[in-house]
Amino acid sequence: MDRATFACSTAFFRDSGTSSPAALGLPGGHVDFIEKVDSFTYSDFFRDYLIPNHPCIFSAKFTEDWGSRRNWVTRDGKPNFEHLLQKFGEAVVPVANCDLKEYNSNPKEQLPFKEYVKYWREYIRNGYRSSRGCLYLKDWHLSRAFPEQDVYTTPVYFSSDWLNEYWDAVAVDDYRFVYMGPKGSWTPFHADVFRSYSWSANICGRKKWLLYPAGQEEFLKDCHGNLPFDVTAPSLRDGRIYPRYGRSQPPLEIVQEAGEIVFVPSGWHHQVYNLEDTISINHNWVNGCNVAVMWCFLQDELAAVQREINQWKDPTDDWHLQCQLIMKSCTGIDYKEFYNFLKVVAENRISVLEKGLDEEASGRNDSKAAISALGMLHAVFDLERAGKVLSSLSANEDFRKLDLSSLSPPPEALLHHLKAAIDTALL
Repeated sequence: MDRATFACSTAFFRDSGTSSPAALGLPGGHVDFIEKVDSFTYSDFFRDYLIPNHPCIFSAKFTEDWGSRRNWVTRDGKPNFEHLLQKFGEAVVPVANCDLKEYNSNPKEQLPFKEYVKYWREYIRNGYRSSRGCLYLKDWHLSRAFPEQDVYTTPVYFSSDWLNEYWDAVAVDDYRFVYMGPKGSWTPFHADVFRSYSWSANICGRKKWLLYPAGQEEFLKDCHGNLPFDVTAPSLRDGRIYPRYGRSQPPLEIVQEAGEIVFVPSGWHHQVYNLEDTISINHNWVNGCNVAVMWCFLQDELAAVQREINQWKDPTDDWHLQCQLIMKSCTGIDYKEFYNFLKVVAENRISVLEKGLDEEASGRNDSKAAISALGMLHAVFDLERAGKVLSSLSANEDFRKLDLSSLSPPPEALLHHLKAAIDTALL
């Protein structure tokens, strides 16, 4: 991060007074196409897309050196099933049925990858029809399962990734996925986990995206406050069911070609269709620009849980702990783990600012190397944003009701260390 971008970003978050992506403006129906790799810098992306929370598309030039683009695709642009079977045939993968609806999503099953490829080939031969329905391989943690494979390199623009930095540190999970599906497979209307950013690269095939800027989803809720499963369903035009639909804006529609990367802003709801047999790589990610959005989302989720079970509230029991447990089962995180998330992010940057990056670390592909590569000012920006959210968390009434004795260091000590590291770095 250069000084101009640091000054711009610091001023924006100081003056905006909001953490809501809905307040950051709309792109006026236009989605920028980034053509050239050598003329588009990290600071360009940070300033023009991350801060204003606007989508963009990166050309296929940004992925042309990836191993998956070379090896997973035939010369005529189709999935290279033979190569994929050779590398991953025995893996077990999550597969969704696009023709079924279960709790406002597609039901999933676990299948051997070789069985899924067999199904896919038969589906193509039968004119894209099957008695089993349209099956879509989704949310496969391929990079975690096969770290030795030459699949892709995360573009520098998306390298400030607190979400995967944390989950890599605790070695439990990640938010890096592979999707593979036939023509006609699709993903229902949704926003990404924690209202995170996402980037999605087509290895082969084409996708159609329907994107709704953050806040527009409020006009798409039915009379009970539920979002639609399919945003193109004719029932949305029934004012008795969807009373505010007429106030919604049309979605931004993107057709993503092979090799291209779509950047989906934080909190934007979307629906996605595979127009051809398609393979894509997707990351969900959070950083200093949208961590406050994540924190607002978690507060909203906890409030929803509290409303749902309020009738069983008893101030003498562990009702508030049960609320945290339910929230974690629904979202994947609770308030104490969110503190640990902020702690890992902060301590990694404090370490880089205080100790620098030694020669041994610079040769590794780890989080501190990535932090160092983005520069000292980026680490300071990250600490400022983490500190802002940490202060809010520490003052939160529901957080303070928890047993915080297990947190090390205590929140106050971490905040003090964080602020001292910022002050020293800016001397």
